Amino acid sequence: MARSAIAAAKRRHIVATAYGLFKRDGFHATGIDKIIAEADVAKMTMYRHFPSKDELIVEVLNWRAQRFSHQLDRLAEAASTPQEKIAAIFDWHERWFDSPDFHGCLFQHALAEFGEQHHAVFQAATRQKRDIQQRMRSILKQSMPDSRAEQVATILFMLIEGATVLAKIRQGKAAIASARRTAAGILAAEASQ
Repeated sequence: MARSAIAAAKRRHIVATAYGLFKRDGFHATGIDKIIAEADVAKMTMYRHFPSKDELIVEVLNWRAQRFSHQLDRLAEAASTPQEKIAAIFDWHERWFDSPDFHGCLFQHALAEFGEQHHAVFQAATRQKRDIQQRMRSILKQSMPDSRAEQVATILFMLIEGATVLAKIRQGKAAIASARRTAAGILAAEASQ
């Protein structure tokens, strides 16, 4: 294997290891030494790839956001109407809430732990949240005016974010069911106008 391929694989391994630790234990509670030990890499290797912990956190958030986006892209391909595409987003969240590996939203945690809006971690988390809103807005623009699509996308986003918080305190099934019913009602009302 070429040296660059080995380095890329090592970098991915560090990111995946850090992701697991951050989602389970939090960002501030997870030290670099813990990540180094869990990833089984040398300290020099860690700092060559990620000169600071904040850079690693941003990379983890970007990696997770990209994975999430690809998962939603695949689900959207199977859906034909805007309502089905929105329902697929709720379906994804329902499956996630039920997974044994659910530890809450990594991006919500990042926003809570890094509250300064100019901080790189805060900005990375904010980007992911805006991307999901933009995704829903783009879907809804297929069946309603732009200004209304923006308003409805914001409401649907708030339903999902609220359900995610409730899932963290073991109320995910009821929360996503309620969010889904509310979303369906809003979309039905919009379609009848």
